[in-house]
Amino acid sequence: MTRTSRAAEEAAAELRSRTGVDTYDVALVMGSGWAPAADLLGDSEHELPVAELPGFLRPAVEGHSGILRSISTGERHLLAFLGRNHLYEGHGTDPVVHGVRTAVAAGARTVVLTNAAGGINPAYTVGSPVLIADHINMTARSPLSGPSFVDLTDVYSAQLRKIARTVEPDLAEGVYAAMPGPQYETPAEIRMLRAVGADLVGMSTVLEAIAAREAGAQVLGMSLVTNIAAGLADANLDHEEVLEAGRESAAVVGRLLADIVAKI
Repeated sequence: MTRTSRAAEEAAAELRSRTGVDTYDVALVMGSGWAPAADLLGDSEHELPVAELPGFLRPAVEGHSGILRSISTGERHLLAFLGRNHLYEGHGTDPVVHGVRTAVAAGARTVVLTNAAGGINPAYTVGSPVLIADHINMTARSPLSGPSFVDLTDVYSAQLRKIARTVEPDLAEGVYAAMPGPQYETPAEIRMLRAVGADLVGMSTVLEAIAAREAGAQVLGMSLVTNIAAGLADANLDHEEVLEAGRESAAVVGRLLADIVAKI
């Protein structure tokens, strides 16, 4: 057992002790602007700060509360992380992916990753949910170490995306580019990303998706377009505007997410 998987097993054991839930079915990471959507997922039976579990750090970013919810929906149990750690917080890759590793260690075979993203594809409008079909890792980092050769051909499950489109047939999908941050991208960087095939840009998700696939979980990724990427509109970028766009879209994307999760 690796050091990181051992830490995840320890956190999962403490989670079971605190919640009384032996096995979770689906885990969700709620990115910037997505936290209100968690209220629509089901009845929250337990709620605790993630920092109370082994190996977790409290997120340092506004809009990421660091709260973990254990949610019951009928006979299924969901685990919702209200916020995440980011690579730019300076603690390395392990804290970034500790949540998904803990969730899989607690039984979750499906991981749903949500984020706020800048829209590069001109077809996207602010407030639009977009399925992630693939990613481009521009962080120059990986959560894996040693000869762990993980196949990422289907990193974002085609089957889960198909299920999502049974709920909303017109859901767009695209390629998400992960940048290290914390600075927003320059217009030149956005032109580069557009040239290599990116439709969305953000500072999260990709490392978590890699770790989830290494652990054997299926991944569904969804972005909420909260701003038009740098240089593509006559506006500067601001984190508070990202959060506000999320708040304005929370009811719609929350209902959509809950309906998708119900079918997984």
